[in-house]
Amino acid sequence: MWLYVLAVLLGLFLLRRWHRERQTVPRLSEKHVLITGCDSGFGNLLARQLDARGMRVLAACLTDTGAAQLRAATSNRLQTVLLDVTSSKSIADVTAWVRERVGDQGLWGLVNNAGIAIPTAPNEWLTKEDFVKVLNVNLVGLVEVTLSLLPLVRRARGRVVNVASVMGRVSFFGGGYCPSKYGVEAFSDSLRLEMRNFGVKVCVIEPGYFKTMITSVENLEKNFHSSWEKLPEEVKESYGENYLRKFVEMLKVLQKGYNSDLSLVTNCMEHALTSLHPRTRYSAGWDAKLLYLPISYLPSALSDALFTLFYPKSVG
Repeated sequence: MWLYVLAVLLGLFLLRRWHRERQTVPRLSEKHVLITGCDSGFGNLLARQLDARGMRVLAACLTDTGAAQLRAATSNRLQTVLLDVTSSKSIADVTAWVRERVGDQGLWGLVNNAGIAIPTAPNEWLTKEDFVKVLNVNLVGLVEVTLSLLPLVRRARGRVVNVASVMGRVSFFGGGYCPSKYGVEAFSDSLRLEMRNFGVKVCVIEPGYFKTMITSVENLEKNFHSSWEKLPEEVKESYGENYLRKFVEMLKVLQKGYNSDLSLVTNCMEHALTSLHPRTRYSAGWDAKLLYLPISYLPSALSDALFTLFYPKSVG
């Protein structure tokens, strides 16, 4: 009897959730959305996706080439601007540019998508500067862009969509990428609470592994070898060249499971921007849902034991 009642209640809950999530924001064609990191990958696809839906897309690219290619693939509604998220002047210039375009209605959506993963390697192989390079783009840049544009988002009672990662839930490789994504999660949580009374919703996207420039095995392998070559001989002897070789082999094995359907991520982003009742967090990809997020809830001893199975063994 109780199982039947629980099943009915669960069914009603899921039905209500499905109904709420299908309700969309009115007058989407009047909404402006700024997306960072639109040269390629998720940002590029999302810009084209929202443009096709009739929204007013403001696409921030790092390069002239990326901006030109995106304009050629979209309608006249879409506008591009160059943005370096590590430059305060660039952020200030883009904020002024956005303010001119959105006017009194404000900025409906800010999608913080720009990010890098390199340099990455075992922590001991890296320098402070290696960590800072990644953190400046993925976390500090994201924070500064958000703070600069937040008054415009508040005016529109709009959305902030921050792209984190499943590596913001579990961390099993070195470098600044995982700390930066943990930071994005923490910043998003505090911002969500602060913005609640202003009618601004803050959403976090947590993709698994997808085939993008950021996960290019060729680039990552070059990065590993470059870090290795800079190491003192004492450190090299402690790890052994076999550690480096096995590390690269592990990366190539992981690559086989990378998802090439980027729309699984951009559909989450689009829902966060267009749904009347967006989710707080979106996980994208089978590995995020079935592997990394469940592992994040395990005791550390168990998750450590699991990841250690795939780690190469050092000499000393």
